[in-house]
Amino acid sequence: MNIDFERYKGLIFDMDGTLLDTMPNHVASWKLAAEHFDFPFDGPWLNSMGGMPSVKIVPKINERYGKQFDSKAVADYKMERYAEMQHQVTLIADTNDVLNRYLGKKKIAVGTGSQRDSATRLLTQAGIWDKVDTLVSATDVSHHKPHPETFLTACDELGLSSNDCVVFEDTLLGMQAAHAGGMDCVLVTAQGLEFHPVSMP
Repeated sequence: MNIDFERYKGLIFDMDGTLLDTMPNHVASWKLAAEHFDFPFDGPWLNSMGGMPSVKIVPKINERYGKQFDSKAVADYKMERYAEMQHQVTLIADTNDVLNRYLGKKKIAVGTGSQRDSATRLLTQAGIWDKVDTLVSATDVSHHKPHPETFLTACDELGLSSNDCVVFEDTLLGMQAAHAGGMDCVLVTAQGLEFHPVSMP
């Protein structure tokens, strides 16, 4: 699909599954947490919540399986296993091609559900950190996706309005957040990039 990005002044990218192919490691670390804490492991369901911080996913696990896990304990265990994994950071070609095409021509932000230290490390390792004007992580906001705060904060830090920005995401949760903030969204799929404009009232 040929998407016209010329009208936008800012590009806002999710990180996991959008710029970087890190989702397999996230899902694998959830599998280890499921085994450790003894709850059913559903990889596709967990993958669908990409963009939501781990500590916010645990209550959904509790609700789905009738558990009463301590959110911080499970999330900390999951993130420790994730940090231990050997990160072979693979760039996702379609989104990185767009980023590099407009580098220096448009303002660029990353809006991620990962914690700031993890996001900074991965973006640096991938050679993307120096290309980004601002990073908004789960550490920096009170309300996480599908709430639009991550992307609205990125707009503010870029000095742009939501109308000036387009969001790149890989999950429907992330696309909800973009649309809730009044921003068009480009969804990263196995077939390529799909354009989903914000619904006009």
